[in-house]
Amino acid sequence: MGRHSLPDAYAPEERGDASPRRRRRTIAIATLLVLAVATGAGVAVKGGLLSFSESCEDSAVHLSLAASPDIAPAIRAIAEEALADEVRSDGHCLDVDVVARDSYKVADALAGGGEAPDFQVWLPDSDLWLDRAEGLGTGIPISPSDSVASSPVGLAMVPSASQRLGWPKKTYSWAEVVTAALTSDEVRLGAADPARSATGLLALTSIAASSGQQGGDSDTRVAETAKVLAERMSDSDAQVLETLARSGSGAEEGNPKRNQAVLISEQAAFTHNAEAAGSSRLNLFYPKDGTPLLDYPYTLVDKEKLTLAQSRAALRFMTLLNDTGSRAVLARYGFRPAGGEAENAVVTAAGGKSPQPYATSAAEAPSAKDLQEMLGMWTITVQSARLTTVVDASGSMSTPVPGRGQSRMDVTKESLIQALTQFTADDEIGLWEFATRLDGKKDYRKLMPTRRLGDPAQGGSTHREKLAAAFAGLQPVPGGATGLYDTTLASYKEAQSSYLKGKFNALVILTDGSDQDEDGISRSALIGELKEIADPERPVPIIAIAVGPDADRKEMAEIARITGGDGYEVSDPVEIQAVILQAIMTAGQNGRAAQE
Repeated sequence: MGRHSLPDAYAPEERGDASPRRRRRTIAIATLLVLAVATGAGVAVKGGLLSFSESCEDSAVHLSLAASPDIAPAIRAIAEEALADEVRSDGHCLDVDVVARDSYKVADALAGGGEAPDFQVWLPDSDLWLDRAEGLGTGIPISPSDSVASSPVGLAMVPSASQRLGWPKKTYSWAEVVTAALTSDEVRLGAADPARSATGLLALTSIAASSGQQGGDSDTRVAETAKVLAERMSDSDAQVLETLARSGSGAEEGNPKRNQAVLISEQAAFTHNAEAAGSSRLNLFYPKDGTPLLDYPYTLVDKEKLTLAQSRAALRFMTLLNDTGSRAVLARYGFRPAGGEAENAVVTAAGGKSPQPYATSAAEAPSAKDLQEMLGMWTITVQSARLTTVVDASGSMSTPVPGRGQSRMDVTKESLIQALTQFTADDEIGLWEFATRLDGKKDYRKLMPTRRLGDPAQGGSTHREKLAAAFAGLQPVPGGATGLYDTTLASYKEAQSSYLKGKFNALVILTDGSDQDEDGISRSALIGELKEIADPERPVPIIAIAVGPDADRKEMAEIARITGGDGYEVSDPVEIQAVILQAIMTAGQNGRAAQE
């Protein structure tokens, strides 16, 4: 069939190496397509919609597609060509308006619900944003499909810097090349904020995985790398390119504010080199332990609210993006095919050269859990945290965890001690415990003040060591009820009163939610008080973690959201460490967005 054909029953061919998650997306979209075809065919025949006699202007189906800024120009060119060529779906011409939108902004807006978006299709630069957009499942629904393009992430350098590191003949792992760049007095390395850039996050996660293969204290090495990157961090991929030195010598090269190396995608290097000349062009290192891919998943937004014509037109445009002509357009803009196969012309223009391993298989995509943990680590590394940890010590915390041979409290303690290793010496953490009438009539007791982990403590130890010992010493109170509401209010007021500007202040509450004390403040009274005292100028989000099957995450989330935080649920306390890091990242990002 030619470019003007109408293969409405066609679904993109599934690649043999597709992940289960991607296969599920393909099946979901294919199912929708089949239903649309079955329903639409009858309507089209009866209503005469298959007639090609109408002009494009009269019959066009209008769609809006929000695309990542890097791929938006290529998709716009394809859409404009499709309209000019009168490419049709069910007799309707395709009129696709492509708007450039930052992927992190779209993901956050979809996760938050609120106003209906003004676009029907979303094309983020990575499927990691899909998990963020889905959030807790309470936002605007999305229906992802397969990728339409890809671009590997690597380390780009101006020629003077790359030559000092032996480019192109010398190859490095991720950990090796970043260490070489960071330890060179003459190579300054920049990156985009991993909380806002898929490129930055995928690169940092790859560095962590590579560092783990080296053995030793990899967590410390990664945290140190993150700290250095944070000092030269840009808000976006476009901005990090603007930090590059524009010449190979002179004042520009020696300017300490200018970078000689940046973590970017191959496509970003391609675009930069197309406009640069001589020593301002970039050379690309492709780490030998695999480069992660930006994968551009085609995604329908709130598909239940699309009209039949919009659904079919959106799916028609997806098939168009996968045809030979569109792939050629994408290659002209520096993109690889969806499978990641190396295009020699693209690689060369982007600054790649043999024997750099630019044609090796892409690195295995990190899991959503790995990405969330990395974002949590990034947040607490870039902005020191000040956390008050409040742990349920009621009698129900002695309940055994199925299959583990330990109580909820035992596993909670171990998870908290492990989580403590993720924090730096500048982070401040304190500890409260709560159960009914722990301290006279009070349902709570302060065990450790909220202080810097690196501060010295009595006996020659540090606050970190004392806090770890306090975590280890937590014990359930036999017969004690929860006393959650009084404790939440008291700990929130103290955390708010000791708020420190410049740090990420938060209150972390862990409870199994059983046997709530009826003698204290009521839930409605707590909500009323929090609404009155929560101060956006001094934000202290509550991170409420419901532990076990008896806890009510919905109730916890309702309370926490008043303060800018959220509620989380873990079926096994061993998951607490990952959830804390995820929650810190989410609350930190929400706080930043609120300030913009």
